[in-house]
Parts: sequence; structure tokens; C-alpha cells
Amino acid sequence: MTMTYEPFTPAGSDEQRRYDGRRRAQEQPEASYSRQWGEPAADPWAEQAQGGWGEPVGAGQWAEAAPQQQWAEPAQQQREPRVQQWGGDQHWEPAAPLPRQQQRHTGEQPAWHAGLAPAELPAQPAAPLPTYGKTSGNKLKPAVIGVVTLLLLVAGWQAYRIEGMSRHNQDLASAFSAEQDRTDQLEKKLAGVFDPEAVSSGVLPSVFRVRAGGFTGTAFSVGKKASGNQANLITNYHVVAETWTDGGRKVSLERGATRISATIVKVDKGKDLALLKANQRIAGLGTATGQVKPGQQVVVVGAPLGLDDSVTTGVISAYRPDDVDGPTVQFDAPINPGNSGGPVVNANEQVVGVATAKAKDAEGIGLAIPIKTACDTLDVC
Repeated sequence: MTMTYEPFTPAGSDEQRRYDGRRRAQEQPEASYSRQWGEPAADPWAEQAQGGWGEPVGAGQWAEAAPQQQWAEPAQQQREPRVQQWGGDQHWEPAAPLPRQQQRHTGEQPAWHAGLAPAELPAQPAAPLPTYGKTSGNKLKPAVIGVVTLLLLVAGWQAYRIEGMSRHNQDLASAFSAEQDRTDQLEKKLAGVFDPEAVSSGVLPSVFRVRAGGFTGTAFSVGKKASGNQANLITNYHVVAETWTDGGRKVSLERGATRISATIVKVDKGKDLALLKANQRIAGLGTATGQVKPGQQVVVVGAPLGLDDSVTTGVISAYRPDDVDGPTVQFDAPINPGNSGGPVVNANEQVVGVATAKAKDAEGIGLAIPIKTACDTLDVC
């Protein structure tokens, strides 16, 4: 029966390629004997002399060369089981087990635990890497996304609210500015409810002195019915009565150095009214055809005693609709001969009456024909 003992070195391993069968000098190789049982052992010295270790020199000689193996440090050496073959039967001799700590790190199990040769041992799966916090992270990710989305929505809503408030504030500011302007205008009007200077400056360009024969009075442009470059003017009939009675129709309109020729086109002796037409465009005054009220402030513009561009102020003293000569406006602004036919103007530069007469032997009692009566009678305004 032949016995073969050889260390197990996997074919093609790094140890076999690296060392190529060489051993350290200080180590004695483990030899196997190949002989028939019962035969005397050959002289080992003769074997060494003839062929050296591992060279066949006949029966009882060394059967094989020293096995190739890699020598490593004790702590890093991989120990392998040895196999003995007894006539075809194999018997596994376990190598010395690795220390318990090394087994724990490498995860290796001794070969004899499975009862299989190392080549037949199943591959040990690598231990999975720890996944600390992975599951919790997957659960937290949707929550974080939800929180971020909610914050974005809140921020967007706040931005929308801020923008809306800004627009609202701008609208309020615009409305406040408009109201402020309106208030300022109202304050100016209230402060200057009656501004004789402003009224006079607006009215005087439309008022002229009238010379009719040897008589002097006042006339003013009114209405918008004059065609072309013509103007309609109102005055009293008694101002132009001498010229009208004599058959004349031409009168002169004077204002400073300005001289304008005018024609008498219509008269009403009963209401003491006359309509003149000038061949020159003259800005017309507006009219207030509503009923006047006592206490309203007025300006009377005329040419008393031939003095053009004269202005007096006062208030409406009374409105007398049932007067013998027809509805009459009483006012207290001083007037004199030459004011006849001049306009009585309210604070809005609107004509309310035509100055006609004053009470004899009295002061502050003037009489005017309502402008509505004049407009209706002469068909102007």
C-alpha cells in the first residue's frame, strides 16, 4: 500500500507562483515516504548523496520534491488542512484552527465543519454592509419635501398678500391725493367765496360804456348766439331811447382807447331793455337764470358818470317778483347815473341782473331786472 503525504496548495495560487517551490533554509521540508509496507527503509544519506531532497533514486527513496508553499508571518498565514491518501481512501486532517478573533473578522469556518474538501466548500456570501438610518431616511424624505413645499406655498401667499396690500396702498394714496386736491380747491373756494378782484378781472373785458347821442350808459356782451365775429350786448332802453326815437340805430361802445360801432336791433320799452349787435367778437358772460337769494354777494360793473371800468360790491337785499314793473332784484351796491345797463354779477362771475335804477334821496337801494327776464325778452343768452 502506497502512502502519499503532501501539503494542500491550491493550483495557481499566489504562493505557488511567488516562491516557485523554494523554501526557507532554516525550515526542514516535510517528506513523504513511498514504499511497500514491510520493506526496509533505504539509506537516507545515500538518497541525499545521489539526488538531493525530492529526486527519485529508486525504491525507498524520496518520492517527490518539497512542496511549494508560501511562508508568511504566523498572524497572517493561511493554514490549510492536510490530506492523507491510504490506498485511494482520503482522510482529512484539519489544520490548526484560526484564532477565535481572526475567525470573527474573516468569517471563515474550519473545513471539517461541513465535511467537505476546501474546493467543495460553498462560497461564503459577504456580510451585507450596515444600512444605518436608510429606512428612516426614506421615510423622512417625503416629509421634508412636504415641509419645503408648504413653506414655499406660505411664502408665495405672503408675497401675494404683500403685493395686494401694496397695490391697495397705492390706490389709497392716489385717492387721498385726489381728495386732497379737491379739498384744497374747496378751501380756496370757501376762503374766496366772494373775491371781487377775481370777479371783476373776469367780467370787465365784456363790459363797455355806451354813447348814444348825448346820453351815456353801460352795455355787456352776453350769450353765445352771435354769429361769426359778431357779439350780442344788453343794455337799458332808456340809455338808447334818444337815438332810437330819432330813428338812429348806431351807437358807440367804448372801453379805454377801444371804440366799437354797434347797432340797436331790438328794444322793449315796457321792460326797459335793448339789444345791441357789434361787428366784432366780444367774450360773452355767463348767466344764472335761477332765482337769487337775499344775502348773496354781488359785484356791479359799469361806467357811472361816464367813468368806465368802475366796480362796486354789495349783497342781494331782496327779490321782488310782484313789483309793478315786473320781477325786480334789490341790491345794496352803490350805483350812479351811467351804471344803467351794467351787469350785476355773483361770485361765480355769472350775471344775475341788469342794473336799472336807484332810489332817489336814499343810499344803498339799487334795482335790477332779473337776467332771466332779459334773456327771455330779447331772445338771447
